[in-house]
Amino acid sequence: MKSPPRCRSLRHLAGEEREEISRGIAAGKSARAIARGLGRPASTVSREIARNGGREGYRAGAAGAAAEVRARRPKQAKLAGRPDLRVMVEELLGQRWSPQQISGRLRLDFPDDPAMWVSHETIYLALFDPRRRAINRQLSRRLRTGRVMRLPRKARQPSGRGRIRDMLPIGQRPPEVDDRKIGGHWEGDLVMGTRPSAIATLVERTSRLVRLVALPDGIKAHQVRPHLTHAALQIPPHLRRTLTWDRGREMAEHALFTADTAMSVYFCKRRSPWQRGTNENINGLLRQYLPKNRDLRSFTQADLDAIAADLNHRPRRIHGYRTPDEVYADLCGQVDALIH
Repeated sequence: MKSPPRCRSLRHLAGEEREEISRGIAAGKSARAIARGLGRPASTVSREIARNGGREGYRAGAAGAAAEVRARRPKQAKLAGRPDLRVMVEELLGQRWSPQQISGRLRLDFPDDPAMWVSHETIYLALFDPRRRAINRQLSRRLRTGRVMRLPRKARQPSGRGRIRDMLPIGQRPPEVDDRKIGGHWEGDLVMGTRPSAIATLVERTSRLVRLVALPDGIKAHQVRPHLTHAALQIPPHLRRTLTWDRGREMAEHALFTADTAMSVYFCKRRSPWQRGTNENINGLLRQYLPKNRDLRSFTQADLDAIAADLNHRPRRIHGYRTPDEVYADLCGQVDALIH
């Protein structure tokens, strides 16, 4: 079959517009002034100049020819054409890093080598588009969801759990908790396996550091509190300020927990998991390690400590791709400096 003739989209610069850009540069105009005359965004003109030799080397004819080459399809995927980059991406996917974490960390590790940069969307396309043949698509199983397709999440159904006495509502929580500038404010929840197995999670809001707590005895309040108290007492005293929890009955003994740890417990509003958003995010990541159909009582505290260490060593975009371990160490150092 005869291929249709190629044509350029009106969104792309035409040859006449490139000539105007060249004349504007020769006249000493700024990219913003040239764009204003063309009726184009200033970013379009500045990118056009930057990718074609800069103000000293820009030539309209050469820029148009280069654009034609870049527009040809099909085009080899970046990961397929860079074996060194592909190997690194596959290795980090194998360590359960997300594509976004990989993309951000590569820019941090190779700030002067754009050839070693890759967007998270490029990694997702390589995993989910079989036509690209860029990386091992079986590594999609190492992503948090483990799915072979990208699907929206379903809304969580109401749990119907009862009331807890003497709850402190989240509205009474100190204002300093919201800005995350002061460490020591934690969020917590249970992650369920096959009933009645579960583990408790604690996440520090500023650093996003996670601690996992084994619950071998069960999920009743009198079974959870001793293990949660023991875990909280391992935290430096100056980083034990508040704990935000949902309305689960496992925290019915919150007053005793506060008496033992000096951490006030604040409870979220009903059906408002976003009020513990940091903890919810970590609980989602944990499903890579703790599937719902697994008896979580089979995980020892040592097993959970190893999983937490793995998560705490992953770079986070919110920290400029530093790790929670690194940020938490800074918080501990700030506390030591204040003490001394």
